[in-house]
Amino acid sequence: MQLQLALDLVNIPEAKEVVKEVEAYIDVVEIGTPVVINEGLRAVKEIKEAFPNLTVLADLKIMDAGGYEVMKASEAGADIITVLGATDDSTIKGAVEEARKQGTKILVDMINVKDIEQRAKEIDALGVDYICVHTGYDLQAAGENSFEQLQTIKRVVKRAKTAVAGGIKLNTLPEVI
Repeated sequence: MQLQLALDLVNIPEAKEVVKEVEAYIDVVEIGTPVVINEGLRAVKEIKEAFPNLTVLADLKIMDAGGYEVMKASEAGADIITVLGATDDSTIKGAVEEARKQGTKILVDMINVKDIEQRAKEIDALGVDYICVHTGYDLQAAGENSFEQLQTIKRVVKRAKTAVAGGIKLNTLPEVI
């Protein structure tokens, strides 16, 4: 199991300070979608340069142009790039193909996928590295979590590694482990 720190509501200098404080305790640092929107792929580049021993995940939530966007994120220093599970298979295939060329990995985010069991099977067959169940902010506010979905994908995914994101707190950690 690896521990990932999600940086969602910070600028680059704040991100560096947070990561510096917890660097010894985490495996993956996620440059969250809000940070990418506010700071661009420069955030990925600067965090990777500052913390070269950490795995950097660029949470781009790719929905189209998978190959191109994976290429750009890889060039910025991302080790793992996210693609949405709701996208077309061709986008995922393009992302996987480019990731193989770049030496990076693809994590498919299953946020808002309706038939998570069936889609996880389909995505697993496309050669992705990770499949992640994800409860977004809006659903967390409504009291939902991803732990039942995590058990579902663990049961059906044969090749990819599985992950969970969103709503993980100290009191919910036993459900994840």
